[in-house]
Amino acid sequence: MAIIEVVVPELSESVSEASLIEWKKKVGDRVSADEVLIEIETDKIVMEVPAPESGVLVSIQQGNGASVTGGQLLATIDTSAAASAEVSAPKQAAPQQPAPIQHASAPQPTAPAAAAVAAAAETAAPSVKVMPSAAKMMANLGLNPADVVGSGKGGRITKEDVRNTHPQPAAKSVQVQAPVLQSIVSAQPSSLREEKRVPMSRLRARVAERLIKSQSDAAILTTFNEVNLGPVMALRAKYKESFEKKYGIKLGFMSFFVKAAVYALQQYPIINASVEGSDIIYHNYIDIGVAVGSPRGLVVPVLRDADQLSFAQIERQIADFAKRAASGKLELSELTGGTFTISNGGVFGSLFSTPIINPPQSAILGIHATKQRPVVENGEIVIRPMNYFALSYDHRIIDGREAVLALVAMKDALEDPARLLLDI
Repeated sequence: MAIIEVVVPELSESVSEASLIEWKKKVGDRVSADEVLIEIETDKIVMEVPAPESGVLVSIQQGNGASVTGGQLLATIDTSAAASAEVSAPKQAAPQQPAPIQHASAPQPTAPAAAAVAAAAETAAPSVKVMPSAAKMMANLGLNPADVVGSGKGGRITKEDVRNTHPQPAAKSVQVQAPVLQSIVSAQPSSLREEKRVPMSRLRARVAERLIKSQSDAAILTTFNEVNLGPVMALRAKYKESFEKKYGIKLGFMSFFVKAAVYALQQYPIINASVEGSDIIYHNYIDIGVAVGSPRGLVVPVLRDADQLSFAQIERQIADFAKRAASGKLELSELTGGTFTISNGGVFGSLFSTPIINPPQSAILGIHATKQRPVVENGEIVIRPMNYFALSYDHRIIDGREAVLALVAMKDALEDPARLLLDI
């Protein structure tokens, strides 16, 4: 027998622990080299742990939901096992069923009867899974899994299946005066009023921790302005087909927003700075984080050296980020760092918001939905596609003057896109 170990990959210095999400294999299963065994979630990304070699999974050391650290043993694989080998899994202790709830109206099974039910469940239907609430009802009614047909996922037996198999006797008819009956009916709890308790994912818990820390550590203030996106929309409409034909990617709005942010950050470097203790750290590079929604929550991959990227390069990277965020394939290195962030809630319909700074950054730009609104131009009321921009900043190092002027610079760049091309 040749046993190899499967361990947790090494985590980054900023990540101390990870959580096991779901084992894809169980003890006794054949596994192939590089086949995914389990997914591991950190507070930044989800990683897949593959089988290092082919063989049979002979042990699992940590179950779903367990907290683990880098290098910790997860499982062992027997690489010498034959393809048809049957490896007996270590017998695991059966989960303890909660004690049945005592009901005066239901006959209680005696201890021997309960033991008989348990024995019948193991011998008559070893593969049938019973939901905990259904198990309580069957214990109270003296039923075993063989008496009930499961309708749940994978044949699981639910409480409703038990009710259908053993309907409760109808209550005796009682004459009740109308006012009394009404008070009784109104006092009955609804059978649909249920609650579900789900622990936060590591990502959600980390986001919550960072946002609370941001609001407690920084003096956050938000300045607003409205931007006429008509010129950008006209430029995009004119060149989007030739742009896509040449570069193989659609020309979106985010590349314009990133370019406008770069334009402003270059004029006002303090917006691109960060705080470290009592020091201000100025960066001679511009790494812009772009907030992207994913099934696990909000993630912020970073466009490195955004000031050196073309429109096509920005669009390609953002499209790639969105695709890999949806499948959980973003790398940890792509989610760290960043000197400034753009959050575009407008794609979801947001009209107005005050974004929260992503520490240790000192500012974040919030972009919203573009709406046709009446505005005054040259003394006349006209309809224009307007968008409210919000710049939240750390007032400890950024004065209102710099924040307002930086936002005005973004507005000017978008309302006259030639500035972005001519760098003036």
